Amino acid sequence: MWDVAVVGAGPAGLAAAREAALAGARTVVLERAMHPRYKTCGGGLIGGSLAALDALPEIPIRDRIRAATFTHNGRRRIERRAPAPVLAMARRDELDDALRRAAVEAGAVVRQRTVVRAVEQDAECGYARLADGTRIAARTVIGADGSSGVSARHVGVHFGQVDLGLEVELLVPEPVAGSWRGRVLIDWGPLPGSYGWVFPKEDRLTVGVIAGRGQGERTRAYLRAFLHRLGLAGVPAEHDSGHLTRCRDDSAPLRRGRVLVAGDAAGLLEPWTREGISYALRSGAAAGRAAASADLARYEREITNTLVPEMRAGRRILAAFVRHPGVFHAALATRPGWREFTRFCRGEMSFATHADRLPVRLALAALGRGEVGAQRGEVEDFPAQGQTAPTPDIEHRPPAPSRHDAR
Repeated sequence: MWDVAVVGAGPAGLAAAREAALAGARTVVLERAMHPRYKTCGGGLIGGSLAALDALPEIPIRDRIRAATFTHNGRRRIERRAPAPVLAMARRDELDDALRRAAVEAGAVVRQRTVVRAVEQDAECGYARLADGTRIAARTVIGADGSSGVSARHVGVHFGQVDLGLEVELLVPEPVAGSWRGRVLIDWGPLPGSYGWVFPKEDRLTVGVIAGRGQGERTRAYLRAFLHRLGLAGVPAEHDSGHLTRCRDDSAPLRRGRVLVAGDAAGLLEPWTREGISYALRSGAAAGRAAASADLARYEREITNTLVPEMRAGRRILAAFVRHPGVFHAALATRPGWREFTRFCRGEMSFATHADRLPVRLALAALGRGEVGAQRGEVEDFPAQGQTAPTPDIEHRPPAPSRHDAR
């Protein structure tokens, strides 16, 4: 009998395990893979993530970002620079492994290559049923195995927003890596609600795009065009992956009896940027504290009071961005717009605080009238037989003369 069993050893699960173990709870983590393992993720750490990681001694940071380039479907280039870093870059395999070590040092037991097939419970215990049929019993089970995992299904989490992210990890030579050092690129994309990014991590570039689910081929076309105009289309991909991000409805449960869900399993991420690491770390830590105290309703209260308002504000911002991405792009060319962006990235201001200011609230209401889903184009990934897929409005340019000159 364990006090706490955690399903999944990503940021949410390991943050939960560390907090529970520090509070004296006998804690076990069940992870299907073996750390360190690759995970599709941009790896950008905003202020909220860095604050949550501050107590850990060894978090490998691969770059600190002081400059940003913004484009609107490859056009209208804006260059901005800050005197102090606004983001930190980490590789997820290294970040997660550091979190695993911290959980173990706190007293948690981490069992890797352990596949959980189902989460169950009765009046006395929660259970994680393993692939071999055995069950791990605990007074509380924390599900942190992703939005498509067994924990979310057991709790009954339902999602109001689903997006498709595509990403490649490129191992680049030093001239290319050097041209990106300390700088990210954000491109507001051609599909409603979409954007692309380039995140540097020393000798690697993480390049990705994200858009609403149901536009699979157009999203893939966006990634191809994005790489082409950056002069990176010919660089072999060390990793090439895709994933769905799922944001919860406000009415979605965070708990069922003795089972809590945190991070992606709870659908906790920022709807506009789809940033999830800070949400995973904060919700996981809250779940671990609640489980150790045996006051599981405490977790629901904490998430409702902290992360849910952030997500509501993010949905309002996304609704406006879907309809008027050019306004957002133009705002970043202004000093106030860049200042607000850097304050959010550093964790000096939340989306909820920003969106509740009267001028911003009125502007978002005016810009965001209409249903987000209708504006994002809810269509099938592939056309029916005999039909032609719609052609995305993607600018095609010849590649840069030299890949070593790509910016």
